[in-house]
Amino acid sequence: MTDYQRIVVVSTHASAADVGRVRKALGSSAVVLTAPTGEAKRVVQGLGREAAPEVVLAPVRFPDTDRGHRLDEVVRRHAVADRYRDVVVVADPATITLLLRVLAPDQLPAAGPVTEVGLPRAPRPVPLGPAAAGGVGLAVLAGVLAALVPVWVLPVLTAVAGLVLLVVPGRRHVGLALLVAVGVAVPAGLLLVAGSNRFPGSW
Repeated sequence: MTDYQRIVVVSTHASAADVGRVRKALGSSAVVLTAPTGEAKRVVQGLGREAAPEVVLAPVRFPDTDRGHRLDEVVRRHAVADRYRDVVVVADPATITLLLRVLAPDQLPAAGPVTEVGLPRAPRPVPLGPAAAGGVGLAVLAGVLAALVPVWVLPVLTAVAGLVLLVVPGRRHVGLALLVAVGVAVPAGLLLVAGSNRFPGSW
């Protein structure tokens, strides 16, 4: 399944309300690329994030023929460094137009001051080691709480949460990890029960 990395392009003409909406939607690991101008600094301050100034994003009166490709190269370099984080670009409208023509020519730019496009990427890998360890922990916890709730309740709730997260954008890997944990917890729980005093003399 193809996933997409979010590239959020914000114009220096964006209002405080526009910037506020972008800030709320950003992931914790987002990186902000900004033109070294006062207008861009205002937007960055509204985003409440540290920014990486890029000289190539500065407005120019007479752009070179390859300017769009140089803008695309800078953005992709930061995006590829971590495919699973959001990238925000703050620049003037003319620079944004050149960037989007090369970065995402097949995606229609938004009419407003904020445009969101996506770069194809592989799905985030499932952390199999932590998921398996979590499954063992889930089995132990279910056994400890067996006197209070049926032993199957925690695995079922975990499986339901995993299935829900499978359809949540950006959280599919968490859903898969939870399902792996349940898959480990069930046989681990059976082994714990079989080895306990519930089955005396069985081992």
